[in-house]
Amino acid sequence: MAKRRITQETFDAAVKENMEEFDMAPDEALREAVEQFESQGVDLSCIVKAVPAVSSDDKKEEQAHEVLQALDSLQIGKCVLEMMPDIKRFTEQCSLQFAQRYLAAQKDAYPTILSYCKKSVEEGNEAVLTAVSALAALIDGQPDLLDAEGQHFLLDVLRKYQADSSVICVAVCAVRHSCLKHEQNRQDLVKAGVLPLLTGVITQHTGCAELVKEASAALRVMTFDDDVRVTFGHGHEHAKMIVLEHNGLKVLIEAAKAHLENTSVLSEICATLSRLAVRNEFCQDICDLGGLKLIMTLLADSFESAVEYNKIKNNYETEADLILMFVLVTYSVLLLQDLARQVLSAIRAIAGNDDVKDAVVNAGGVQLIVIAMNRHMSNPTVCEQGCACLSVLALRKPNNCKVIMENGGALAAVQAMKANADAVNVQKQACMVLRNLVSRMRNYSQPILDLGAEALIAQALKTHQDCGDVGKAALRDLGCQVELRELWTGKHGSLTN
Repeated sequence: MAKRRITQETFDAAVKENMEEFDMAPDEALREAVEQFESQGVDLSCIVKAVPAVSSDDKKEEQAHEVLQALDSLQIGKCVLEMMPDIKRFTEQCSLQFAQRYLAAQKDAYPTILSYCKKSVEEGNEAVLTAVSALAALIDGQPDLLDAEGQHFLLDVLRKYQADSSVICVAVCAVRHSCLKHEQNRQDLVKAGVLPLLTGVITQHTGCAELVKEASAALRVMTFDDDVRVTFGHGHEHAKMIVLEHNGLKVLIEAAKAHLENTSVLSEICATLSRLAVRNEFCQDICDLGGLKLIMTLLADSFESAVEYNKIKNNYETEADLILMFVLVTYSVLLLQDLARQVLSAIRAIAGNDDVKDAVVNAGGVQLIVIAMNRHMSNPTVCEQGCACLSVLALRKPNNCKVIMENGGALAAVQAMKANADAVNVQKQACMVLRNLVSRMRNYSQPILDLGAEALIAQALKTHQDCGDVGKAALRDLGCQVELRELWTGKHGSLTN
């Protein structure tokens, strides 16, 4: 059932009423209004949950939210350089939450910001950087705002300011925001030539970590099929274009080699490589270009980094140092978990090629995957990707199944099911691992059953409806009793035209 919606004016009026009629303090009035509307089933995701501020002229009757105050100033201003403080203020407000961006868009912010963007090209790189940053912030989560004029402007910026990494970075960010969940923008920008511009900035600014990360993410978004408004997208075709026409695989792998110490950049590049491995020969190309060796190295190094962080935290004595170190270690562990997830995702993608499967196994990939799963057993996304990797490596490969069993792959899958009982994708991928291990190697059935697999699969079937097919297939191939329901037997009537 769809939730009810209200306007920002209705919400602000309720807050104002609480303050004036019931003498509530601003924070209490705001909290009461939120609770009131949420109890009525109102969706407040697009509502700025803040008390409107008094405008700078101190006229209390002209209270407005800060993002609208900045927008009002911009709508009466002209020169970009003179209005830069207000543009930056507007950008900061739009960067806070989606509600601020949505409210600004409702008040015609897009044509105002775009006009400043077009004027900024005549006032220097700093003006362009400020204006494009505002545009990127505004269209984040609102790709429908970008029109043909905005598309042409972003492409012109990418062409004219190639030497300025800061300007290019925010322009690429705007491109990424405009294409996320918007198929038409993707197709329009690709037809207009955005792909060679994105691969070109990675090559030209390989040393700029933030730009490489942003451009890699933009390339990955071009391969998405995430717009529910269209029957099918062109993500597959875009992936082929990036690889075949713009040498995307080599560009990304070389960029990764330049940032071996930057976990966030490596995670982004691995995620993009996994989206580009859409054909058998592309998987082999990644391997031939040194991508597999790089991926294996990253996975191994992530374990060593985790050990180093644990050693470092023991060298701090004061409470303040311990708190700081706890925050740093926690953040570092999260980065390492994300890197492990993206590396495993890349392995899963390129192992669709049977020759690459063997290369992964021969390079010690199975051992590294199992270690990653054991080290991050409480992280469902890492366990999901780890199980998916083992499943792909085991498919149609009896020798690989032997290596997986010998290195504790089946045990890791079972442990993942135990540790992540509520994660449906972990349960599904683990079932697929166990099934693939025994589909051609029946002698592994009993060792896997001895690990308690049957009870875990049965529990997954009971808890998660989506596990029905893979769970029953795993039980069947393990030699367990399973009830298969016939959907149609051909009786009780015949087919007619």
